[in-house]
Amino acid sequence: MADGRTLPPLRDVIAQHRLAADKSLGQHFLLDLNLCARIARTAGDVTIGTTIEIGPGPGGLTRALLEAGAQVIAIEKDSRCQPILAELAEAFPGRLTVVAGDAMAVNCATLGTAPRRIVANLPYNVATELLLQWLTDIGSFESLTLMFQQEVAERLAAEPGTKTYGRLSIMTQWLCQVALAFDVNPRAFTPPPKVNSTVVSLRPRPQPLAAADRKTLERVTAAAFGQRRKMLRQSLKVLATSIGLADGTALCSAADIDPTARAETLTVEQFCALANIVDTNAAALARRTAEISPRPAGR
Repeated sequence: MADGRTLPPLRDVIAQHRLAADKSLGQHFLLDLNLCARIARTAGDVTIGTTIEIGPGPGGLTRALLEAGAQVIAIEKDSRCQPILAELAEAFPGRLTVVAGDAMAVNCATLGTAPRRIVANLPYNVATELLLQWLTDIGSFESLTLMFQQEVAERLAAEPGTKTYGRLSIMTQWLCQVALAFDVNPRAFTPPPKVNSTVVSLRPRPQPLAAADRKTLERVTAAAFGQRRKMLRQSLKVLATSIGLADGTALCSAADIDPTARAETLTVEQFCALANIVDTNAAALARRTAEISPRPAGR
């Protein structure tokens, strides 16, 4: 079977195909095969199920995954990379399937067979949007091993009371255990990005950290962090009155939360408590509205 020792160096492959990174696609090619192998190892046992890679480019990480024994489905938007990936598929017969298209339009939760995992050096310009999309079907994945801009990675793992803690931290940690695996120097890429990168390991929880409706939790966190510097009694005022409560203080008190606290100090569980109060009161308001609405006159 082919491996990294029999395939040509990535730089030679790129030169042969005259491939240059496209800034509009957020491309930064990872050419260090040792680093690619380290990412593959971080994903754990890839020999069973399906490994999904986003934006493989010239295929450095793809090689590492294949050499680790993975069955890979690679989603690539850039048609210039297709011939390179086709050559890689020939080197690993029956092990690599290439899907030509935009990952934003592909339902990764239905690809291949379980257990599914996503392993990818994500384009920075769509990384957060892709993650939020996958979180809606997180139960379909065994793990996500993803490289982000370091600033985004720190937000994913941020704890309450820190400057980087926010909506992304809450929605991710609500559904996943988050671990920062290791940092990657810009010099590892061609061309080098202007920021450091971090590989993040996300393991879906068997159950969310606390019971809550996802859309309501998103609504609560959007309101709370939309006025981040204000106390919750002020930032949640509009949301509270929309569900029939007097003000933001009433909403916080119902969830046993200090209304003078600020959003970044609350735990994920406390935000879930707020979301549940919102749902309970919204349902009660809907019932009251239905009861007092005039009924159509009979014939």
